[in-house]
Amino acid sequence: MSPRTGLARVLDDLGTTLIDLVRGDPGRAVDIGGVVIHDPHDDQAPPPSALVLGVGVREPAEILDELGKSGAAALVVRGPVGVTDEIVEAVDRSGVALLGLAPGASWTQLAAMLRSLPAEGEVDPSETLGGVPAGDLFALANAVASLIAAPVTIEDRSSRVLAFSGRQDEADPSRVETILGRQVPARYSQLLEARGVFQQLYRSDQPVYIEGLPDDDGTLCLPRVAVAVRAGDEFLGSIWAAVREPLPADRSQAFCDAAKLVALHMMRQRAGADVERRLRADLVSTAVEGGAGAAEAVRRLGLADQSCVVLALASAHSHGDDPAAHARLLAERQQIADAFAMHLTAVHPRAAAALIGDVAYAILPAASEDRALRIATDFRDRIGDHVLVGVGQVADGLELSRSRAGADLVLRVLRAGRAQHEVARVSDVHSEGLLLELSDLIAERGDTLSGPVARLIAYDRKHNSCLVETLNAWLDAFGDVAAASAAVFVHPNTFRYRLRRLSEVGEIDLSDPNARFSAMLQLRLWHLRP
Repeated sequence: MSPRTGLARVLDDLGTTLIDLVRGDPGRAVDIGGVVIHDPHDDQAPPPSALVLGVGVREPAEILDELGKSGAAALVVRGPVGVTDEIVEAVDRSGVALLGLAPGASWTQLAAMLRSLPAEGEVDPSETLGGVPAGDLFALANAVASLIAAPVTIEDRSSRVLAFSGRQDEADPSRVETILGRQVPARYSQLLEARGVFQQLYRSDQPVYIEGLPDDDGTLCLPRVAVAVRAGDEFLGSIWAAVREPLPADRSQAFCDAAKLVALHMMRQRAGADVERRLRADLVSTAVEGGAGAAEAVRRLGLADQSCVVLALASAHSHGDDPAAHARLLAERQQIADAFAMHLTAVHPRAAAALIGDVAYAILPAASEDRALRIATDFRDRIGDHVLVGVGQVADGLELSRSRAGADLVLRVLRAGRAQHEVARVSDVHSEGLLLELSDLIAERGDTLSGPVARLIAYDRKHNSCLVETLNAWLDAFGDVAAASAAVFVHPNTFRYRLRRLSEVGEIDLSDPNARFSAMLQLRLWHLRP
């Protein structure tokens, strides 16, 4: 959730439908510093004026005092909430408002709605469209509802609810279900599709009246009036009003005019989101690259006084040469980066993530690499097996470039397929990373293989023999001829003969530990290089 959104504003926009005020003064929390999930096993302190989601909390009075000491603004628990004397005393003593989440609403839905509320600091009061602050769809929904005297929802092209007005208690259970799920239920969408309602919306710029749809209990829902929201030829979404009869001519015209205003706000919101995404990507990029501007970027991200870990996430699959597949991969990268940012923000409100090139970099405040590894692994388990994540070392806010270098090295190892896991720390791939760096140094200097290994390679190519394979198997088996010969499927006596032969051809003393180490290192680097 964006900071500087007051608790009173949250209750005005989401109250009665999603959350109710159980006890407390919403006016005390002028700002909301972030949305966090209460975890009794996590010692991470919430940000000041946090809105705490008490998932699974049955006895709110037991944690209100603790939240009050940390400066939390409010605690949300699953409703209905019985107001006991103990709860009243705890709320009054702590100063933390207690809210109840409506039955049937999920915590995910609430968190998504909270994040969709624009912050007061993000909406410029001097920039208005039709008298409503630009981009504030909730304020606009209430304005439209007042114009036509009916509760409304503003929905996108996929019938997802972007904002809704007050007075939803005047509608019907299907409207409440739509808002709680942030999506028109599939059974209603199918009925609307069968009646050709969406086709009418796409073709017409006038309101479309829809007779009441049958509900599960056999009753009819209230009729609806819907109007398309367009920007030129682009269909952006629609506005839906729950009514009891067709709108009079004057209100119908007001509804059409409102759709044009909503289109301006949606375009303004889209533009603002794009600007914010680019700005955040620039700050994250500057912070992790280091240099003159890194300190200021870290400060603007609010991470100057934090121990952080840089995470590097990339797709595990290549798009190949197909342009269509490449376009899909680009869109998928941005979606994964956005999901990564949302996942990390739920863990820590100051986490920052952005897509830079083909890698999503994240800065996660964390005191240990183990914690960062668990969080990254949890994300990969949720998103699927098509991503790889490198976890850098812990660094303070001004040394993030070192953590980024570690995360990049781990990601290289993972992409090369030389690690057993898809999420790893530097310590997990230390030897593989060292070999990659040595290989880079060799390539930069233009060095070529020389000495015994080079002579064996040349001999094998000329005589179609397998002396290099023999040497590699013997070194991997620590000189155990039985194990080495079994690995290459030859008789031990044959293997011993090949050992003597490779010693002669390669001019290598296998009893010399330095010679063995040199040969083993060259073989590893030779396999790494193309």
